[in-house]
Amino acid sequence: MKFICTDFWTSINKKQIDNLRTNHQGVYVLQDNAFRFLTRLSANRQYLEMAPKYVAFTCGLIRGALSNLGINSMVTAEVQTMPACKFHIQVQRT
Repeated sequence: MKFICTDFWTSINKKQIDNLRTNHQGVYVLQDNAFRFLTRLSANRQYLEMAPKYVAFTCGLIRGALSNLGINSMVTAEVQTMPACKFHIQVQRT
């Protein structure tokens, strides 16, 4: 997961992830306080409702990168205040 937060995130967003948390049971939360795809949108409520469309692509990128590393996962995103974004990664146990 450190690879995703540092090298991978830097190659996509030109900065490292701001915060990584885990519950030590296969759930990770990556927080980006200035998510690149949301920084140019207004904090208006109308754009907050559209925010999930802007983060869906990045969810797929994270899931694909983990899959290529042999890690099955489910990735979702949460946007409460713009431009901050949290990505929830649940590693699937097999």
